[in-house]
Amino acid sequence: MLNPNIILICGKSATGKTFSLKDLKDPEGVLYLCTEGNKALPFRAKFDSRTVTDPLQVYQAFEWVKSKDHIHTVVIDSLTFLMDMFETKYVLTSTDGRKAWGEYAQFFKRLIQQHIAETNKNVILIAHTSDVYNDKEFVSETFVKIKGSVMNTGVESYFNQVISTKKLKLHQLADYENDLLEVNEEEAIIKMKYVFQTKLTEETAYERIRSPTGMWKREETFIDNNIQNVLDRIHSYYSE
Repeated sequence: MLNPNIILICGKSATGKTFSLKDLKDPEGVLYLCTEGNKALPFRAKFDSRTVTDPLQVYQAFEWVKSKDHIHTVVIDSLTFLMDMFETKYVLTSTDGRKAWGEYAQFFKRLIQQHIAETNKNVILIAHTSDVYNDKEFVSETFVKIKGSVMNTGVESYFNQVISTKKLKLHQLADYENDLLEVNEEEAIIKMKYVFQTKLTEETAYERIRSPTGMWKREETFIDNNIQNVLDRIHSYYSE
């Protein structure tokens, strides 16, 4: 059976990517794989948190959760640092650079097409985006930048649900009132809010945000950066 519960959260640094995990239900059932140097979460959590020091440990983690019924969600934070780690550990130390870069690409493909494809868990991958000027189209594109041949295909092409994190002024959200967008007291004071963007707008036409047709209404283009809301919507969308 196809697993629709695979999500890529992407965005610039300090836009709320990791914080969006805060309200995941049943936190003891979340396996959180940190690739960013044992960096602490920006909130208190009861996740089963593990520090990844070798990229191959991520493969082992997906094998381990197969027999762990209490684990419902696997988080990789972040895919960008995971690929950097593979480059540092296995590419830069190799005497055969061409072969090593080939393994770099294959590591990513095995992760997505084998280990993640075989699981029935919710899978959330977090990644950093970069702005890259396209001199053929004369536009600046925003996407997850990974080295080598993977970038030609595009990381986002492997996902059905790509959500972008944004930090916006409240006036920019005036036309997007919906039940999943609530302004709390602190946000009202600073007149700014961290959000998920679920659909493209004219200003973000060259980003790679995507979702199944009809999953989000136009007024839900911006919602609270709460990944549990996204999982709930995916579940209801595919159960109808």
